[in-house]
Amino acid sequence: MTTTDLSIEFTGSDIASQRAGAVAAFIAQARRLVPDPEHAQAAQLQSVARSLEVLAARRELFPEEHFPASKDSPAGVFRLSEDVDGRYALYVSVGLPGKSQPPHDHTTWAIIAGTSGLERNVFYRREKTGDPTRDILTWISSTDVTIGNSVVLEPSDVHTIELLGHEKGVHLHFYGLGLDRLSGRVVFENTAGGRFRHFAPPKSIRHPLVSPLQLKQALAGEEEIAVLDVREAGVFARRHILFAVSAPLWRLELQIDRLVPRRNTRIVLVDADETLAHAAAHKLIRLGWRNVSVLAGGTDAWASAGLELFSGTNVPGKAFGEVIEHEKNTPWITSDELHERIARSENLVVVDSRTTDEFNAFTLPFSHSLPGAELVYRIGEIAPDPETLVVVNCAGRTRSIVGAQTLIDAGIPNRVVSLRNGTMDWLLTGRELAYGRKPQLPEPQPGQLALARERAGQVAQRAGVRRIDGADLAHLESQQAERSLYRFDVRTREEYRAGHLQGWRWAPGGQLVQATDEYVGTRGARIVIADWDGVRALTTAAWLAQLGGYEVFVHAPPARAARVTGDEPVTVLALNGDNFASRIAPVQAAALLERGAATVFDVDSRAAYERRHIAGAQFAVADRLAEFIEALPQEQVVLLTSPDGVLAQIVAAQLNEQEGRKVLAIAGGTAAWQAAGLPLGRPEDARVLTADDDHAFSPYGHADRALRDAGFNDYLNWELGLVAQLGREGHTGIQLIS
Repeated sequence: MTTTDLSIEFTGSDIASQRAGAVAAFIAQARRLVPDPEHAQAAQLQSVARSLEVLAARRELFPEEHFPASKDSPAGVFRLSEDVDGRYALYVSVGLPGKSQPPHDHTTWAIIAGTSGLERNVFYRREKTGDPTRDILTWISSTDVTIGNSVVLEPSDVHTIELLGHEKGVHLHFYGLGLDRLSGRVVFENTAGGRFRHFAPPKSIRHPLVSPLQLKQALAGEEEIAVLDVREAGVFARRHILFAVSAPLWRLELQIDRLVPRRNTRIVLVDADETLAHAAAHKLIRLGWRNVSVLAGGTDAWASAGLELFSGTNVPGKAFGEVIEHEKNTPWITSDELHERIARSENLVVVDSRTTDEFNAFTLPFSHSLPGAELVYRIGEIAPDPETLVVVNCAGRTRSIVGAQTLIDAGIPNRVVSLRNGTMDWLLTGRELAYGRKPQLPEPQPGQLALARERAGQVAQRAGVRRIDGADLAHLESQQAERSLYRFDVRTREEYRAGHLQGWRWAPGGQLVQATDEYVGTRGARIVIADWDGVRALTTAAWLAQLGGYEVFVHAPPARAARVTGDEPVTVLALNGDNFASRIAPVQAAALLERGAATVFDVDSRAAYERRHIAGAQFAVADRLAEFIEALPQEQVVLLTSPDGVLAQIVAAQLNEQEGRKVLAIAGGTAAWQAAGLPLGRPEDARVLTADDDHAFSPYGHADRALRDAGFNDYLNWELGLVAQLGREGHTGIQLIS
């Protein structure tokens, strides 16, 4: 790939994107010059040094606020690039005048080039003595590294560094192997040599920073950006930035390819206070994402800057629903009124706009299942009489409002209302729900389908949705290195499984609107929805266009388009490869547990754990496993499980590196354990060590009615307060059609 090609990939005008493009071009050049980094030749390294000098000379790419140093933190190392195996590692080293390092080696080749400040490098010859713990150092030469020059170090070279003068030092350091992998380095007690010792990698390697105000400005712009909050989902739900997407650190290998598929997307990682975000940045850089920054100070700094923080899940979509009701005056009725109308046998139908799985879990006893994208498509079969009142409900407020307004905007002849506060209000007023009902979705007949197409098409046109043909789609796909592209099929799960376009993901249309942040991690991205029937894709696209923040298209596949069957495949990225040493078969794990030689933790989902878990297993989120492992005897084997074993294996491989003790994942997870006929625990024996850190607890989960009702009221008040919060937030991108 040429340097020109690399610069095209990074299209953002911000400094982080410009820097990422320049760094990528340099790394590509270094690979060509040093194709075998383990056996680099001196002449090759000198050529790389010239390229590094050119990069370092671009001072505008390394602003002080991205790479800070202060009296409280006078020196720092910031990672810019690194391969998955640790090769071709590039850092920014910053320091205040006077920063120095005693004589040391690197055990790998290194190149240092100057951006600002004067860094004096003094080189020494190392000679053995009769004492294996002491060596002699003899001065050889010194070089002052400033902008425009560099030094090259062989693996065995010993040198000191010192920042001279009054200018802050900013230097690029390029290594054959990442600093955190250089455990064999030695440092001497003084410049004459003497006693030496091995020293550990830097305690903290950070990543380029972005301030809260800079991030706020970027989110209000039109260029692509992905803001990923790397805390556990339940922690995220308590306090987060409006347009941040939940992407827990330990689940990145499972989620990042779907959330942010374009490797060059500008990503800003967020946590509470920078305690997790830098570990996540390192992981993403190794996995191939090349434009990664960290929010300086996390959400604590965001709040200190006077910026708005939100609680809850799927907040952009739920706030959107509140804006719709507030601005469009979406009509509603109460549970009491609905109950009275049903008692009078009035001409009405109630449709539940949640997913079919949610409908099966609980619903109103008399409702019909009609998920959001299906409303316009199938309502003619459920309410063919234009005099029938249509009531749309969900579990709370959002999908009731959006669903009702969907039918109103589509212009169906029926009067349409939402059930105010959904099934929460139904329960709060002392009524009961039905459980285990099977959804039955009627297929629209030709006449009704024609009407539905006309209605959906008019709404989509008013919302500015673009229809594209095969050539247009191919053009968008050809630009995926420059613009993020998400492709969705919004039909039912059964239809998707029966045949869908290769590479297209499944997202129920209503969920894609309410929970956009679960499917699309990049603001400013392009979204294309497959239009199989002329209704559901258009309905969904119309709402996404009004939600704002994305460029939305609809594509009608050719009638004879090739299809693939089955569920959407999930890409699992690997930092550690297929580490068989970190796996154990269920029967072997059971033997360890039986003799008390092991402790087992379930690390995936509290809800799944409480439904089914290995006998004796405790639940803990991966973020906090280290504290529970530390309390165990050193000889105790740590076993990890998850429903299918995938997340457990990811976590085990990484903990093996970090904790220095035996951590094993049960192959196949809890499902394989059960299939082997091994004992499962009883629900009353469940031990949850980390409360609701992994998910936002729903008040529907309370067995105590008083707690449940208090939770319902808190939730409903929270939703009603979102409009005021959006007012304080400022720019949201929401643009409703009249």
